[in-house]
Amino acid sequence: QLQLVESGGGLVQPGGSLRLSCAASGSALDEYAVGWFRQIPGKEREGVSCIDSAGLNSNYLSSVEGRFTISRDNAQNIVYLQMNSLKPDDTAVYTCAATFEVCALWGDYDYWGRGTQVTVSS
Repeated sequence: QLQLVESGGGLVQPGGSLRLSCAASGSALDEYAVGWFRQIPGKEREGVSCIDSAGLNSNYLSSVEGRFTISRDNAQNIVYLQMNSLKPDDTAVYTCAATFEVCALWGDYDYWGRGTQVTVSS
């Protein structure tokens, strides 16, 4: 049974940076594609980024491309989301999820973490 736990969220000023971590346990993360999602209260969850099981390919939401970078360390069972040049519109609860399927921002994921809050404000 795969379990995912996010960390690294917090309060940051516009233009600042955060690195989110998604730590897996219970199963080998290298069998899964992993995605990062975010959700604002009252709005639907949106896919931010995803990375395939081998870490060879990744996808990004257009509004974060060039600012965010997803990476993974399968030996450590961790997926990261480096977020730079943060904007107030990036404020949301960020959640990681894993799937046996192909990496896709619009796909269905099988396992979810509980999320970590990211707040971008002056």
